[in-house]
Amino acid sequence: MSVKEFLKYASEEENLFKTLFISLFTSFAALALFYFIGLKNVENFIPKYGIYLFLAILSYSLILLSARHVRIYKEFACMSGMMIGMTIGMIAGFLSGFFIGATNGMFWGSVFGMAVGILFGVWNGKCCGIMGTMEGMMAGFMGGLMGAMTALMTFNDNVIYMGIITFIIAGSILLGLNYMIYKETREIKEKNSEDNFFIVFWSLLLTAITVWMMVFGPRSALFQ
Repeated sequence: MSVKEFLKYASEEENLFKTLFISLFTSFAALALFYFIGLKNVENFIPKYGIYLFLAILSYSLILLSARHVRIYKEFACMSGMMIGMTIGMIAGFLSGFFIGATNGMFWGSVFGMAVGILFGVWNGKCCGIMGTMEGMMAGFMGGLMGAMTALMTFNDNVIYMGIITFIIAGSILLGLNYMIYKETREIKEKNSEDNFFIVFWSLLLTAITVWMMVFGPRSALFQ
């Protein structure tokens, strides 16, 4: 199965590129609305939070794309399901924990990262039963802690560049996960219909929560 076949599958058969576009459009539209409603009055909003919100929105779009891809088929073999739960849980936890950790401190970054990572890890890992669920929970737990810890350790040492590097690596892993799903489901004919409400709702919710958390949420003493 070539990369060319996968790209055709992603753009035509499952509309994964369309899913990505809808998620990005929803999140950036929401961010623009929040900005003109009140965030423009926040001192140094763009220099302080802009890059982290931008990377967070890109991260959420890739995570939601993978989650939607899983929802199309819902049930997977044990090993595939464990990989799905572990990958999505770890990356969702690490990235969200990193971005909140960079603006609010390690404790709140860890809490936020664990919450997001465990939620998406368990939600997607359950496609193969209890083992995938456990993998998703463990990965989200560890990812949230490690993401916030990395942000704090690099806070005075190119934390923004570290955020960009981790996003690129995590994005590549998620693309690999989608390719794995493509290979695992080539012989499956029955699919579950998926509309765009799932993508729009979660893109809007994650963006809103992240904006609130970064700008108005609680933060550690070091970040006051």
